[in-house]
Amino acid sequence: MSIHGILGEQTTDYPTQYSPETLYPIARSLGRDAIGWQDDKLAVGVDWWQAFEMSWLNKQGVSQVAIARFGIPASSPFIVESKSLKLYLNSINFTEFASWDEVQALIAKDLSACVQAQVTVELFRLDDETSGLHIAQPDGVCIDDALVNSSEKVTLCAHPDASLLRDEAEARGESVISDSTQPYRFYSNLLRSNCPVTNQPDWGTLAVSITTEQPIHTANMLRYILSFRQHNGFHEQCVEQIFADLSQHYQPRALMVRAWYTRRGGIDINPCRVSDMSLLPTPSRLIRQ
Repeated sequence: MSIHGILGEQTTDYPTQYSPETLYPIARSLGRDAIGWQDDKLAVGVDWWQAFEMSWLNKQGVSQVAIARFGIPASSPFIVESKSLKLYLNSINFTEFASWDEVQALIAKDLSACVQAQVTVELFRLDDETSGLHIAQPDGVCIDDALVNSSEKVTLCAHPDASLLRDEAEARGESVISDSTQPYRFYSNLLRSNCPVTNQPDWGTLAVSITTEQPIHTANMLRYILSFRQHNGFHEQCVEQIFADLSQHYQPRALMVRAWYTRRGGIDINPCRVSDMSLLPTPSRLIRQ
């Protein structure tokens, strides 16, 4: 997948006046058609965007700063390209507003128009202890050392390879996630893919909560996650690919897949897909964010 035009250029003119036209929508169907799975099952969840370079002017002309969180429903027909969002947010740096509520309402209106769905917008003061932006830790078992006792060298894959989830690992005596409670919870800090616009690497932490009768082989799961390392895909599409692959392989009774991607341009993107909205966790922030 590739996106061409001004968004992929090395130099960009940053607007200094309010410019909602800079927001650039990208159809979710581009990624979902490539996955080739049930679109309706990929449309359950939320993409949380967290912006740490949020600023505007009050009526005195004094700069105001905040941390912003945008919630884009997975059912929206479009996502917003991240560089265009940065340009848009920069465009209000020198715009005067009477109140924080006015800023919040304007951004919600513009983002909702861009993605053609209702976007939630929250603005937090830097000392707001209720924002959920303190440093959190993923739930479950970290699987990053699952291959430490293996002599096999992991090869680079051009694209994600769901066949790596097959159960050959059991014959090799590799570890299985075992937990007396359901669902199983595990995470990896080794998720990496490439931006389809700039081809720059995107790093993230992936977390999975799954209820299934099939065994989860940690080495297989880690191999599968590593197969994304050279894949060109937006954050949301990578999470949806993983959600689809785990759904098809494990036939889970319940599934939650979420990722916290590291920040670029002051913005981090945190997609989450669930088999049922009752499984949706609260947004949070990790140490690399």
